Order: sequence, then C-alpha cells, then structure tokens
Amino acid sequence: MNNDNRYSSHNHHDYDDMDKLKHEHGITDEHGDHKDQHQVHHDGHDHSGHSGHDHHHHGNFKELFLKSLPLGIIIMLLSPMAGFDLPFQFTFPYSDIVVAILSTILIIYGGRPFYQGAVDEFKQKEPGMMALVSLGLSVSYLYSIYTVIASYVTGEQIMDFFFEFASLLLIMLLGHWIEMKAIGEAGDAQEELAKLVPKDAHVVLEDDSIETRPVADLKVGDLIRVQAGENVPADGTIERGESRLNEALLTGESKAVKKGPGDEVIGGSTNGEGVLYIKVLETGDKSFISQVQDLISQAQSQPSRAENIAQKVAGWLFYIAVIVALIAFVVWTLIADIPTAVKFAITTLVIACPHALGLAIPLVTARSTSLGASRGLLVKDRQSLEIAQDADVMILDKTGTLTTGEFKVLDVKLLNDKYTKEEIISLLAGIEGGSSHPIAQSIISFAEHQDIRPASFDSIDVISGAGVEGKAGGHRYQLISQKAYGRNLDMDIPKGATLSVLVENDDAIGAVALGDELKATSKELIKALKKNNIEPIMATGDNEKAAQGAAEDLGIEYRSNQSPQDKYELVKTLKDEGKKVIMVGDGVNDAPSLALADVGIAVGAGTQVALDSADVILTQSDPGDIESFIELAHKTTRKMKQNLFWGAGYNFIAIPLAAGILAPIGITLSPAVGAILMSVSTVIVAINAILLSLDPKNNG
Repeated sequence: MNNDNRYSSHNHHDYDDMDKLKHEHGITDEHGDHKDQHQVHHDGHDHSGHSGHDHHHHGNFKELFLKSLPLGIIIMLLSPMAGFDLPFQFTFPYSDIVVAILSTILIIYGGRPFYQGAVDEFKQKEPGMMALVSLGLSVSYLYSIYTVIASYVTGEQIMDFFFEFASLLLIMLLGHWIEMKAIGEAGDAQEELAKLVPKDAHVVLEDDSIETRPVADLKVGDLIRVQAGENVPADGTIERGESRLNEALLTGESKAVKKGPGDEVIGGSTNGEGVLYIKVLETGDKSFISQVQDLISQAQSQPSRAENIAQKVAGWLFYIAVIVALIAFVVWTLIADIPTAVKFAITTLVIACPHALGLAIPLVTARSTSLGASRGLLVKDRQSLEIAQDADVMILDKTGTLTTGEFKVLDVKLLNDKYTKEEIISLLAGIEGGSSHPIAQSIISFAEHQDIRPASFDSIDVISGAGVEGKAGGHRYQLISQKAYGRNLDMDIPKGATLSVLVENDDAIGAVALGDELKATSKELIKALKKNNIEPIMATGDNEKAAQGAAEDLGIEYRSNQSPQDKYELVKTLKDEGKKVIMVGDGVNDAPSLALADVGIAVGAGTQVALDSADVILTQSDPGDIESFIELAHKTTRKMKQNLFWGAGYNFIAIPLAAGILAPIGITLSPAVGAILMSVSTVIVAINAILLSLDPKNNG
C-alpha cells in the first residue's frame, strides 16, 4: 500500500547536518566526551577546596558528640561561666587540674575534625569555616590552661574559659550532627534508587529450569523471570507475559504502566499482577538506575555560582573576624585588662564562625537534586537551576516534546445518514486491515479501543498516490486523501490534522482526521512559561501546515521545516541578542542546540547523546515536567538567597557586637551565647533547605 504518499505530512530531520554539527561542536556519542561551551569552565576545578563539604569526612559527628558529651558536662559543672558561679556548679581542691586534663582529652578527641578541616583549608590557601572554629577553640583552651598554671605559680586567680571552651565544642559537634543528618535526608536519592534493585534474579535456563543468581552476575541476553510484586532486577525487554509496572520512583509517573511482549522495562520498577519473562539489555553501570545515580552524584558534587559566592564570603569573614578580634583585643587591653580583652576576642571569633554560610548552598542543592530526581528531573548541571530562573526564551521541539510523536485518530465524522458512526469506524478499520503503516495501525487501534470489530473486505487494492480501495458486502469503498477526493467538505478539521475521506460509490460517507496530538500538559506548560515571562518558541522539522496547527492551538510563535543546523542558528541568534535561552529537545536531532543553549533540557533518558548534550534530563516525556523544572529553579534560587542571608547576614551585625562595640551601654555577648547564636543560624539554614518542596504534580 502506498499510504506513505497520502500521509506525508512530516519532513525528516537532516541527520547528515546533525552529525556534522556534532563533530564541529564537540558533541559525541561516547559518554563523558561531551563538553559544551557553557560548561567548560567547570573543567579542572578542584573541588577539594570546598572545605564546607570536605570537613564532614573527618569524623562521625553523632559518635563524636555523644562520647564528648560526658566530658563536656563535667567540665561545665566544675568551671564557672565567664567567672560567675552558677547554682549547679561546684569545685573541690585541685578541681581546676581535673578540668584542665579533661579539656585536653576533649580538644584532642572532639576537636580533631575541626583541626583536620582547618589544615585542609590552609593547604588550599583558603582559610575559612574550620579555621575559625579551630581558632576559637585554641584561644579559649590555651588561655584557660595558662590561667591554671599561673594560679599555682603566682597564686593569682585569673578567670578561665573552660566553660566557654566546652560549651562551644559541644554546640559545634551537635550542630554538625544535625547538619549531617539534614544532608543525609536531603541527598539520599542514590541510596533509595539502589534499594529498588533486588539482590538476586531468577534466571531461566535452556531447559526452562530456574536458577537464582546475584544481580551482579547477570549478563546481557539472559532471560529472567519476575513474579508479581517483585522488582525488576535489570533493564530489558519483555519476551513473554503482560503486567502493569509501577515506575513512579524512577520516572515520576504515578500511574502503573501496562506492558507486554516487546516493551522495554527499567530495572527497579515494580511488577504488578502478572509473571514476566524479561530479556536483559543493560546491566551494571550502563543500566538506567546507574546512569541516574551518576547524574545525581555529579550534580551534588558540582559547585554552583551561589556556592562559589558563599565560599568567597566565608573567606572574607575569616579575615574580618581575625582583624576585628585583634583590634578588640588591643582596645580592651588598653581600656580594661587582658582577661576582658581575651573574652571579647574569643566571642568575636566564635560568633563569626560561618558554618551556616558554608552549608547554605550545599544543603539546598542536595535537597533540590533529590526532589528533582523524585519528579523525573535529572539535573546534571546545578548551575542550570540558577540560570533557568532568569531565562528569556524557551525553544521547544514539537514532535515527541509538545506532541505525542505518534499519529492518532483525532476525530471521525459521519457524512451520510445511512451509516452509524460505529459502522464508519468498522469500515475504516476493515479497509486498513492489510496495512502495517503506523497511520493505518492507529485507525485499527482506535476501533479496538471502541470495541468495534473491523468490517470484512473481500479485496483491498492500493490506489497509487491517493489511498486504498476495497469491496465489502457488494459495495465498493475507497479511503483517500482530501486532495484526491477533490471536493470541499462542510466540516471542522482539527488544526494540523491530515484528513482521509471514506467514499462509497463516489459519495463521501465519512472522514477520519489523523494527527500528532498535543500532550495533555503542553498547554499548561505554555501558560506557566508566559507567567514566568519566558517566551516560548516552537522549532520543528515538520512542514508549515502541521507546525502552524500545533502552534495556533498553543498560542505560540513557531519555526517550521527546521533542520538541526537551523535550530542551532536560532539558539545562536537569540544568544547573540543577549537573551538567556533554554532549549528543549529529544537529545538526538537537537544535540547541537541543547549543548549551545544556556540550559539544555533533553526529553527522555534513553539516548547517550541526551545524557551528554543536556544539562537537564526529563526521564518521562511529559511537558509538565518542564514546568516542574522552572518551579524548582525559582524555588531553589530563592532558598539559596534566604540561606545566604541567614548564613552570612547575621555575621556582619554580630561581629561588631561580639567585639564589644556596645559594651559601654551594657550590651555584650559571651562566648557561650555566641556559640548558641551561631548554631541556631546553622539549624535555621538546615530546616529552611529541608522545607524546599514542589507543588503537587498536575497530570492534566
């Protein structure tokens, strides 16, 4: 049958152009080789300098805190706070020596991670957070040891800071324990994904017997059996059996998906009611889950612009704190005495400790990455979230992005009273019964869904360049294009649809409109983009008529007959005009444009080029997920700004206060209060990050 001539409404993408552009712009099909123009600056960046992350590897803060707590409590019970004896405190002969010994043990054990972190910072020539804590601990401890020695040598009683030292260390350890717990809760997407894959698989042998093997031992080509309720051990295709699979944790799709022979399944999805026999296609690090885990890991380890700002601010705070502490020490030594000067210097160093600042961005991005992954948004480049909220234009591919990518029956019209609509559908399905063409199959599938049996035809022949004809029940029928029919039909045709007319003895008795229909969430996406002042432009390889129909339905600007080269030039032109551009495409034909755009979003994670070219990957082909990405970008950036304020803003007020600038009017901060305020700020930052959430998904 020559149905291709009737329904040739789509131009094919120019794959030669695509390959040429991929070669010219460094886009390859080999995973990891791709470097796009706006990501090159990450290369060679030494993440080890981010001491805000690395110091957490220096110890289990829960264990350190719980083991340090008894020592700290004893020290605080035996030491006056800032020289004042509290009701719960007591002393005995040589109790100060006991306190000095316990403090030495405490600083060696509990202080270890802070000093190791400080060493890392100084090696990187970037003193900051850990250096400040170490400085505060060292000054309070050493000065207090000096007071004990001096009291026995000279007999003079000098105020010590053991209480402040112990309370600072305990509060810092507790704060870190809380922070690490928050990070763990925010960034557990990889572990949750790993849990989805069962440890063992049931392999079907040649004699149909079943052998249980570890999933790690599976090979491509193995046939595995998955019982109802079990998780699929590996990516593959169904050989036998039908079932509904729940892929919600992998793709974000909340509804179970019906699948049968020939359909692909993802390792980690949950089998519903049927028994499936699956041929393994991918294992190990090539599997879908492994790729997702790699992307999450890359995103969480990558510094963002806001994080770099936070690191710079932390560095400045270190120098400001040290300078202000020195000035406070000198001034208070001149106008009061050394113990008073030490008190203000220590308080200044304690209050300035910018741990909240150091965790402000990592906590938000860890939570954001995890949240995105749960929605089927794989954010490879974290900077894309910051860039997207300032985007001016979004270029969208049509087929497979805004539309389903499959021809479907959009409408069936009855044009003769002698027939019912069901009879017309039966005739349409019957006359297309001998064709394997996708459009013919869409008509047959439409009849099946309506539970309408195809009419039985005695003979079916092709009408070259026009359609098909056949005989049934003594009548001659033709299904031909509107152009071949040659007469106007008084009927509404869906925009961008292809119309075929069912003719009996030269009289039109029915018509079927076929088209690549819009996805349910496409219109909502366009509304959301306009609401966020992002101009949507559809760029498609389809012809003018098909492109115009879809664009008018959506109410957006469009470009038709676009080759990969044309799309690339469109992105380039818009960027040259100073606009921030987001490109959304299928990751193959659109690879050059995805790479060039400020943010590239690939629809579907099935191709290597998508993984290489895009900054963001939508694991399910749902335009609604683009809306979720824009929402995530705005909310993530807002949380970053809020956390930067809490993490750094209070320092610029508290440092002068801690240095004693308001002491003449009776307002001062003790080291213990300084430590509490600093930890409160840290906890606020952690809670604020955890509260990052997306609106419930509307599946249209």
